[in-house]
This record gives sequence, structure tokens and C-alpha cells, in this order.
Amino acid sequence: MGNVTRGTTNPNRLRRVDRWLAGPEAWRLRQAADPLVIDLGYGAAPTTAVELHARMGSVRADVSVIGIEIDPNRVRAAKPLEREGLTFRQGGFELPLDGRRPIMVRAFNVLRQYAEHEYTAHWDMVRSRLAEGGVFIDGTCDEIGRRSTWVVLDRQGPLSLSISLRFGSFELPSDVAERLPKALIHRNVPGEKVHAFLQAMDKAWLDAAPMASYGNRQRWIAMCRSLKDQDWPLLTGPGRWRLGEVTVAWDAVEPSRDYQEP
Repeated sequence: MGNVTRGTTNPNRLRRVDRWLAGPEAWRLRQAADPLVIDLGYGAAPTTAVELHARMGSVRADVSVIGIEIDPNRVRAAKPLEREGLTFRQGGFELPLDGRRPIMVRAFNVLRQYAEHEYTAHWDMVRSRLAEGGVFIDGTCDEIGRRSTWVVLDRQGPLSLSISLRFGSFELPSDVAERLPKALIHRNVPGEKVHAFLQAMDKAWLDAAPMASYGNRQRWIAMCRSLKDQDWPLLTGPGRWRLGEVTVAWDAVEPSRDYQEP
């Protein structure tokens, strides 16, 4: 199920989300009865799946990573890179896994290539395949991974939105708007929750300008503290903020129901 994507990719492009999976979300993999992780729609080159295997292997040595692509030519090209714990197969959102249920499914720069009215059906399909305690990560990033966002979903629905930026790659945090996931990319307009959150980030970033003399990391941390003081439901603390990352509960940014797709 799905369409062939453009397939563009670059080495180390997904380092930010992988660092998050191997950090705050690593407990899921450690506790999994079947340590199965999926790179869904890895693209024209299997680079991201190979990197995912290496990074998740640092969490659990017996991890099993499967790269899934809908284009059979891409799967054939990846086969020579198979090794213990890393395989490739043809498929789409239905996840052809012979009855196995993954603890993590990562799909980056995949759903952004679909129409907005299509993404929820694909979300539901993948969620129905997850193991108990499993998560689906639907994300988007720029070509070299300096601006990245992702939504995390479990079997019940969306949990959070994460924004991760490389210091020096933006003037305002809202510069990331063009890299929002499909569920939110058209919602950065007045009246939508995600617009309000990005505006709050921008204001807190500008208000924290005096901290710039101590470096952008300290300025970002000050921004996050300000957001938390304003009762934005941030789900992580300074250990993640110092990486240029912030995670907010989904209900603080979720789309309104009366929005009409442009």
C-alpha cells in the first residue's frame, strides 16, 4: 500500500530522530519481546536503514531492522548490504512482516508526499501493525538533516510532536514550518494550535536573546524554560533541550477539525 516516493536521501540525514530513538525511546526496544525496528520507505539508497541498524544495535545487540520499500528495484539494490539483523523487503504501509509486530516504525519524508486527506488512513494502517508498547514515527527533515520534525504515535493515536534544529541553521524556530509533518504542514495559520506554538517559540527565542552571549544552546534552553513556564506541555527536559530539540504533547498542536485543505 502506497506510492513510490522520490527516494532522495543523504548519509546521516536522520541522525536527529535516530538519536532520539536511541535516547528517550530506547526503553521500548530494551523491553520488547521481539526487538523489531522498521525503516519504512527508506528511498533510492538503503543508507538510512544501515545507519538505523548501527544506532539501534548500540541499544540492543539482537535488534532486527527491516528496510521496507515499495519499489522492487530499490529492494534488489539493497540486498547485497544484508547482514545479521538487517534485511530488506518489498512492501508499503501494510508492513509485510509475516505476522511479526514491530516495536518501532520510522517513516521519514514519506507521508509528506501524499495529500493531506490521505495521511490518517496510513497512520491507522501502521498503528494496527504495532506491537504492544510500539510506536510509529512519522517525520520530515531537510536534505541534510539540520531541520527535523516528527510525530510519535502508539496503537491508540498520536502522542507528541518533536522539533529538532541544528544551531546556526535558523533565525527563528518557526523556520522549521516548511518541514512539519503532513498532518501539520498546512496548519501553520492563525487559529491553528501548531501556529500558536511556533509563534510562542519565536517570541520566547527573541526574549532569550540576552542569553546568546553564552551560546545558542543556552538561549534554546532558556526558550524552552519560558515555554514550560507558560504551561506549554513539554514532555522532555534540559537533557534534550540542549540538543536543539523540544517535544510537546500532541493535544497542544493537533489540527482543528473544521480546517479545509487548501
